[in-house]
Amino acid sequence: MATHTLDTDYLVIGAGAAGMAFTDALIADSSADVIVVDQRHAPGGHWNDAYPFVRLHQPSSYYGVNSLSLGADTIDTDGLNAGMYERATGPEICGYFDRVMHSHLLPSGAVRYHPMCEYDGDHGFVSLVTGERYEVVVREAVVDARYLSPSVPATSPPPFDVEPGVRCIPVGDLASTPGPPSRYVIVGAGKTAMDACVWLLGVGVAPDAIRWVKPREPWLLNRYFVQNGDLIARVVEGGARQMQAAANATSLEDLFARLEDREFLLRVDEEVTPTMFKMPTSSTAEVDELRRIESVVRLGHVRRVDAHAVVLDGGTVPAEPGDLYVHCAAAGLNPAPDIPIFAPGRITLQPVRSGVISFNAAVVGYVEASGRDIAEKNRLCPTNRLPDVPLDWVRGKLTEMAADRSWSKEPDIADWLEGSRLNIQRGVRGRRDDAEVREALGRFAECVRPGVAGLMSLLADAGAG
Repeated sequence: MATHTLDTDYLVIGAGAAGMAFTDALIADSSADVIVVDQRHAPGGHWNDAYPFVRLHQPSSYYGVNSLSLGADTIDTDGLNAGMYERATGPEICGYFDRVMHSHLLPSGAVRYHPMCEYDGDHGFVSLVTGERYEVVVREAVVDARYLSPSVPATSPPPFDVEPGVRCIPVGDLASTPGPPSRYVIVGAGKTAMDACVWLLGVGVAPDAIRWVKPREPWLLNRYFVQNGDLIARVVEGGARQMQAAANATSLEDLFARLEDREFLLRVDEEVTPTMFKMPTSSTAEVDELRRIESVVRLGHVRRVDAHAVVLDGGTVPAEPGDLYVHCAAAGLNPAPDIPIFAPGRITLQPVRSGVISFNAAVVGYVEASGRDIAEKNRLCPTNRLPDVPLDWVRGKLTEMAADRSWSKEPDIADWLEGSRLNIQRGVRGRRDDAEVREALGRFAECVRPGVAGLMSLLADAGAG
């Protein structure tokens, strides 16, 4: 097959949310030339593999790329998300990223896009449809936008054995399964499993026709406090409640009890102490729906599914031959270790603020465009490992607060943040005279020093233990 030689400033590997947001921010503030390489046929990353009833966890108003709004920034008036900003569906997100690529990035003349191509790790890539190879001379950096690519049920087999003849499907097939089974068995405790349960209940499946196998109980962020725009006072209120809890907490368990008491965190089962924290958001109405399901199995991870039994880490439960097992047990967030974002000739996209993929990638894109040296860029963009357990909330909060403080001292970054549609805190500066905002800011200011000290003490105690 033919080999082609290309040259560029930046070679971006991955056209998912991170790669798209980075590229958009980079070309907005520099004259960089960019080549984007992706395995999939269309931009959008794992959204192309998502289950049909998926929605964003967060409001559409601060997801995607800086240059193009997603949705109409409307507030839902009914349903389980009433009173909060709209959340885009999977098809809407895929269409959005397609518009970003073909209506903005490519017409800019600064971006070239190679879908259906596999990066070979050595400044080259191969077309999956023609076999042709491309060697790339990279003047500035290779940008790894796939380092933290999630694992989803559509592309990951079930992590348990299934006896021949037992029906087990990935969650994406749930909406196209013919005929009702004797029972739906949802396997998994994360956001995907919660979405599957809420969807089944919403289309009329009776709660007693659902069994939920949960290896761990998760803490959930109350979506009420992650609203922006006209609802920005809720973000400030959420910040104040976090610092109040941190300032007074005597232990990690006490901290989370205080965060729950202040309704910043939620859990489905109030009798079970959560051991998982991966930062999914939920509304209180969704939690109320999930509490309708009474058949919950808590015996660890599933090891084997037979026609008449489910074998788990902690025991065996009886099953029925007509049960339909719904695989929601993919790993989800990638547990890859954090590494410096900036290195000579390489940028590895990772979070700085906890959990906001698009925003973090855009910040990195802007900082790269600013021309700072590597040491300064890494100081401004400390890595914030994806969370898994409650202690990770403490670590992540300290990291993002330190980054926010550093950004506030850099006039260009502060101005960029105030103009970024991806910044959940955008607009606070202009609303300091609003009564709700002013009052919450006052409580935050009163508690921030003891709150940070409390979080550092909890982290130190955990390290000593």
